[in-house]
Amino acid sequence: MTDLDATTLRAAYDAQLRPDLPDPLPDGVVVEPDGPVFRVLGLDQRGMVTYRDLGGMTGADLDRLIARQVAVARERSEPVEWKLHGHDEPADLPQRLGEAGFAPEDEETVMVGPVAPLASALPVVPDGVRLREVTSRADLDRIAQLKTQVWGRDLSGLAEALERELAADPQAITVVVAEAAETVVSAAWVRYPTDSTFATLWGGSTEPQWRRQGIYRALVTYRARLAGQRGRTLLQVDASAESRPVLGRLGLVPVTTTTPYVYTP
Repeated sequence: MTDLDATTLRAAYDAQLRPDLPDPLPDGVVVEPDGPVFRVLGLDQRGMVTYRDLGGMTGADLDRLIARQVAVARERSEPVEWKLHGHDEPADLPQRLGEAGFAPEDEETVMVGPVAPLASALPVVPDGVRLREVTSRADLDRIAQLKTQVWGRDLSGLAEALERELAADPQAITVVVAEAAETVVSAAWVRYPTDSTFATLWGGSTEPQWRRQGIYRALVTYRARLAGQRGRTLLQVDASAESRPVLGRLGLVPVTTTTPYVYTP
């Protein structure tokens, strides 16, 4: 891939996947426009601020916009995440978020690549492991428990969030687990955004003792096949430092970064 390829893919990502609003809205989820941004409330255990761009907003106007997000977080007594991309303008946006009390979490790399090469491959898992699509609350609770163990913080709310998303439109998301016997050792899901050529990949958390055995790669391949069956031509992933090399070998390229800036009342 050339630099031009990455630039073109980033433009497609900006145009088709941002501001990344749930569609359809799960029960209890509210989207509030505020100038150039949107607040997504009730989707998870914290609110989300998202946008395609800030429309050239700078200085005091930008500070007031940020302050309004802080005020909403305080009023609701829950954290709010400002999803910052590495190419967002203005350049001093991270500094202004920090001055308002937002703290950065781990940076991830936005990676994009073609569906077809992966969709043509068969997912290969270790002996004794199977991949299975799930929808039941019991399975979603098992996924949330896995994520909580892997990341060392309470992610129990993930089960309810996925359940509501599946209820809103079961055709918009597919949740997949990798199981060894009756134990969930990895889990991931794929979303099919409306009016888009993209499918987006999420999750991919794996128990430490099961890593480096091809399970993550198999989950990517499995979901790429699902995307191909739905006519999607591009995959997008917010990749951690650990998964970025694997995704690179699978043909995805970095187009920008994303960092959650979180304000906690």
